[in-house]
Amino acid sequence: MTVSRRAFVGGLAAGMTLMARTGWSQAEAPASAQPEIQRYVRFQTGERAVYGLVDRETVYELRGSIFESPTRTGLMYPFSKAKLLVPCQPTKVLAVGRNYASHIGELPPPANPELFFKALTSLLDPEGTIVIPPGTQDCHFEGELVIVIGKMAKNVSVEEAKACIFGVTCGNDVSARDFQANDMQWWRAKGSDTFGPLGPVIVRGLDYGNLQLTTRLNGEVKQQQRTSDLIFDLPTIVSFASRYVTLLPGDVIYTGTPGSTSAMKSGDVVEVEIEGIGILRNTVK
Repeated sequence: MTVSRRAFVGGLAAGMTLMARTGWSQAEAPASAQPEIQRYVRFQTGERAVYGLVDRETVYELRGSIFESPTRTGLMYPFSKAKLLVPCQPTKVLAVGRNYASHIGELPPPANPELFFKALTSLLDPEGTIVIPPGTQDCHFEGELVIVIGKMAKNVSVEEAKACIFGVTCGNDVSARDFQANDMQWWRAKGSDTFGPLGPVIVRGLDYGNLQLTTRLNGEVKQQQRTSDLIFDLPTIVSFASRYVTLLPGDVIYTGTPGSTSAMKSGDVVEVEIEGIGILRNTVK
C-alpha cells in the first residue's frame, strides 16, 4: 500500500525549516552528522524492509538499525513511491492511560503513570486498515504521541531518561470499550490485531513536550490538545517504566489520549496528526 502524499505533507514542514536554518540539507550532510531535526522511516523495497532518512520528498536508504549509527547505502527513492511500514521493530509496546485531565474528567489524577501492554501484533502500518474484531460494538480511536526508545533503560532517573528517548511518532491506541469494561484484562480491548497504528515517521529533535495533537474522523476534528498538558511527561513515563521492565532500542510507549473519543465504523478514515511529525492515516473495516 503506497502512503498518500497528503499523509506526509504536514510532516515535511519541520524538515524544510531545518534546511533553512542549517544552510545544508540532510542529503548533503555526512551520515554521522546530527542535525537538529532528523526524520526516519521504515519501508519496503522489493523483498526487503529497511530504514531510511527522509529529506524533503526523497528517502535515503540506510544500512543497519537507526539506533546503531546507520550509514547510507547510496540508494534513494521518491517518498511518494515508498511503502511505509511501522517505523521501528519493538520488543515491547507499552501504553499509558489517564494521562490528560481532559480525558479523565472527574476522576482524580493517578499517582504514577498507569501503564499497560499492547500486543506486538496490534501494530499497524501507516495507511493500513484497522479491522474491528467480532464481538465489539464500540471500537474507539485514541490519538496519541508515542515515545521511541533509543537505548537501553533500566532504573533510570527522569534526567537520565531524556537521553534514552530516541524520538517520537504518532499512534492510535484503538480501544474496544465494551471489551474494556467487561473483560478482566485489556488483552483484546487494547491489544487486538491492528489496534496499534504507528507512524508515519520517527522524528528526532522536536520539543516533544509542547506539540499540538489533532485527531480527525472522516475529516472532522475530534481531539485537539497540546502535549504540554500531559499529566506525566515523557521522561517521567520512561523513568517509571524502567523500574519494572528493561526498555530496549525500538520499544515504544503510547503516552495517552486527550479529550473524548467515539466509535468508529466500517468505511471510516481516522487521522492522527502531530505538529512536526505528520499524519498517521488509517481506514476502518
